[in-house]
Amino acid sequence: MSKGLKLSEILVTVLISVVFAIIYNLWWFIYNVVQVAGIHLEQLTYGVWFMAAIVCYLIIPKPGIALLAEIAAGAGETIVMGKFDIPTIIYAVLQGLACEIVFAIFKYKSRSAAVAMLAGLATALVSFPVDYFYGYLNEVAGWNLLLFIIFRSISGIVLAGLVSYCIVKALDKTGVTKFFRPASQQDYDNL
Repeated sequence: MSKGLKLSEILVTVLISVVFAIIYNLWWFIYNVVQVAGIHLEQLTYGVWFMAAIVCYLIIPKPGIALLAEIAAGAGETIVMGKFDIPTIIYAVLQGLACEIVFAIFKYKSRSAAVAMLAGLATALVSFPVDYFYGYLNEVAGWNLLLFIIFRSISGIVLAGLVSYCIVKALDKTGVTKFFRPASQQDYDNL
């Protein structure tokens, strides 16, 4: 497998990210509905906003894919919103970098559920300093902040990591993702 990104891989990554940009904008409705329950239960839904990078990496396990996916999804989200939103782009860049660091630790060779869940957790953790900078966490009581962190971390692990892994495994069964990975011996034997 070549190390650089091919045009087809970039285009597929951007296409998947555009789909996620639309999902991200629709997801605000669910997030706001759950937010009414209080005690930061909405944070259990937050992991959806981390999924583009993980799904794209699991389909095309190459350096730079996760960062490209998150930036494209973040930019797409601002386009769908109809306004340019700098915090969304900052979140996207940091989330993409967090995923890239996790995937780099495993040398871009692992597509396991554990690695996907670790990337989801890393992405959740990297979002907290940005939340603090933009004033979302400055006045939250300690016990409430703890719930916030725990719920978002769980969401990163489960929604962003595990659900992304399950989505890609389902796509793998259709055979559509084979185009982005090297042929296996079984593929050659089937010829």
